[in-house]
Amino acid sequence: MKRTEKIKTFGFFNVDKPSGITSGTVVNKCKWLTATPCGHMGTLDPLASGVLPVGVGNAARLFDYFLEKEKEYVAEFTFGVASDTLDSTGELTACGYVPSEAEIAAVLPSFLGDIMQVPPKYSAKNVNGRRGYDLARAGVEFELQPKKVHIYDIRTLGKSEGKEDTFRLTIRCGGGTYIRSLARDIAAALNTSAVMSSLRRTKSGVFEIGESIPFSVLEEDPPLEELEKYLIPTERVLPFPKLALTGKNAERIFHGLAVETDEKDGLYKIYQNDLFYGIAEVAQGKAKAKTKLC
Repeated sequence: MKRTEKIKTFGFFNVDKPSGITSGTVVNKCKWLTATPCGHMGTLDPLASGVLPVGVGNAARLFDYFLEKEKEYVAEFTFGVASDTLDSTGELTACGYVPSEAEIAAVLPSFLGDIMQVPPKYSAKNVNGRRGYDLARAGVEFELQPKKVHIYDIRTLGKSEGKEDTFRLTIRCGGGTYIRSLARDIAAALNTSAVMSSLRRTKSGVFEIGESIPFSVLEEDPPLEELEKYLIPTERVLPFPKLALTGKNAERIFHGLAVETDEKDGLYKIYQNDLFYGIAEVAQGKAKAKTKLC
């Protein structure tokens, strides 16, 4: 039975998505529980688990502000095998040798900073109006162009317990990075092959795994009063300063008009009658409301 009572406030759920379900499944559950439109702030593959921020109500309008956020992962790479999907969900083929941890660690520094990375064909990348994974499943031949991504830190954590061919790595990277592609490229630097066999996102911007809600809690269909306790206010997740507005400026900006300001160029949080209104952009001494959230 569909819930009819809507949640009274907007914000974010920091959900710990389990492996084996899609990000869409989590979003749809949040929609049903809140009777409100929702959207995730960066998808996780079904194989992956961990932090999945879900915007509730108007907070879902902030997707573009989360594209460049820093993320942290713990991944498992299995060496000596390859697959069409670059992970263990694809058809595995024995290919290459299993390197030592020291050999893997030796090539990791070459992946720090800005690197060019070719996305997996089995991804949501758009190719002439169609998703890459749809083309790949249909057997259509196509190529994806490399894109620049940023790796802040990457290091080995040793072998996975009971697995001689699988190593754990911790990765801190910018938005848009494909960990599956990293597995492929690190292995190629060692003249072998590898697939991503496990992935857990431990941080996505300000959202951390230690403060996340297990998806099992949402599956218990908690009442709205309890859900609201888990909801993170929108203004808390935006790392922008408050824009001071006085006099006529305090009203003109809420009518879509640009107002003069001495603040530096950039993005700011704006408030109307002490209530969080949305985001303003300052450019060349002028401030204008950019995204309304109330």
